[in-house]
Amino acid sequence: MVNFALMIRGATTKASAGSSESAAAADARLRELDAALARDPGFLPALAERAGLLREQGRFEEAKRDYLDLIRRNPGDFGALNDFGTLAFRAGHSAAARSLFSEAVRRHPDNANGHVNLANLLLAIGELDEARRHFEAALRIDADHVHAHRGMGNLLAGLGDAAGAQRHRDKGFTGHAVTVLPYRGESAPVSVLLLVSASGGNIPTSSILDDHTFKSTVLVAEYCDRKTALPPHDLVFNGIGDADICGEGLAAACALVAQTKKPVINHPARVLQTGRAANVDRLRGLPNVIVPRMRKLPHPALVGAGAAETVAANGFAFPVLARTPGFHTGQHFIRAETPDELAKVVAGFPGDDVWLIEQLDARDNDGLFRKIRVMMIDRKIYPLHLAISRNWKIHYFRADMAHSAENRRKDGEFLDDMRRAIGARAVAALERIAVTLDLDYGGIDFAVNAAGDILFFEANATMVMVPLTTDEKWDYRRSAFDNVFAAIRRMLMDRAGIAEPRSQLL
Repeated sequence: MVNFALMIRGATTKASAGSSESAAAADARLRELDAALARDPGFLPALAERAGLLREQGRFEEAKRDYLDLIRRNPGDFGALNDFGTLAFRAGHSAAARSLFSEAVRRHPDNANGHVNLANLLLAIGELDEARRHFEAALRIDADHVHAHRGMGNLLAGLGDAAGAQRHRDKGFTGHAVTVLPYRGESAPVSVLLLVSASGGNIPTSSILDDHTFKSTVLVAEYCDRKTALPPHDLVFNGIGDADICGEGLAAACALVAQTKKPVINHPARVLQTGRAANVDRLRGLPNVIVPRMRKLPHPALVGAGAAETVAANGFAFPVLARTPGFHTGQHFIRAETPDELAKVVAGFPGDDVWLIEQLDARDNDGLFRKIRVMMIDRKIYPLHLAISRNWKIHYFRADMAHSAENRRKDGEFLDDMRRAIGARAVAALERIAVTLDLDYGGIDFAVNAAGDILFFEANATMVMVPLTTDEKWDYRRSAFDNVFAAIRRMLMDRAGIAEPRSQLL
């Protein structure tokens, strides 16, 4: 998907309208607004502006207080409902964001922005029918709504309608391929060209490119005019990360970076080599790395009565894993015990092709499944999490972590001393994987078997670092996150040729 955070739009406040005020200017304005509200607590324009400034500065609790006050005083205020929804979503509170966006749509059914924001949230949580209904409502109100077309393009791509997705993306991105994001730092910024793909598969960069240090210009690679000079920049960050769905975008990005002599983070030519099946082929044979057998097959071959023969003819045995290329977080990814189960489930997959994947046994001594993630930053390995689950399909935010102190203890042991937790043999194998993939930024998902070998699941540039909530149970993870962000910052500053930080560490 195109970076969701760029599509959820603030609506009415001064800050949310794209202000590039520096931190000092914002603080000065906040003092003025505080004084105005001390004189007249009921002055709602000042309260709305303060809420927007606090939101843009990431001061969640203070902004939340103001938005709640605004909605209490004026329950139908579209700007307050919409901007509070944006704040809630960015803080990871999807249910609250949904309630706020839904209320904005209920009270303002003719506002296309409200429908688009609600639709994008519904799309992000997988409620495609409802998302489509709201995208269509937005386009009935405004047939040229750029973000409605972009969102509909993402939705149709997820449904396997490539032609429909292309039509909407053409309307959403043609003539709108460049966006300059606000810069709020005090000193001269590090100027970054951030390349993204209209097809999705982009690296989440909002927590990486801090807008108090980096001034980002976003270029949608497929829709950029290659005859036009690139905007001024200190470095290029290729944010296109999924080689399986972004071939066109990565090829366009290669043409764009050929126009610059500035450093490039995650060169698109390298990312092009990191497709799921391509990685398996590249890593097969590395010492102490076990990769699964994989085969891409045409969709009809696994849907009909011949599914069993197709599986056997390609060297697989049941149970077998199957997934649609280009999807993540477990979407269109199943484990089939029998040919009938495989045929039934795959019939609902979008697209023309299906991957068959051998399941590697990732269970520990207690019979629980494990999936470990490390980040690759400048080709060095940093531990991020160890997820434990009773289910074979593991994602940290769905695994048995929040309710198990014992599982969190094991996760903490891994973060505190990765080499001791998984063994020197496994760490050395991970380092070989990082060197082979040759990415500046990415991640590896894996498990470790009893012999200390890596059971490889996947590696790519789109690995997500899910933001930590303020719950103290996650305090043990914060230093690991800080280490990764500090490593990213060092790499970016070094590549830009800047010895001293221009702002505080992330």
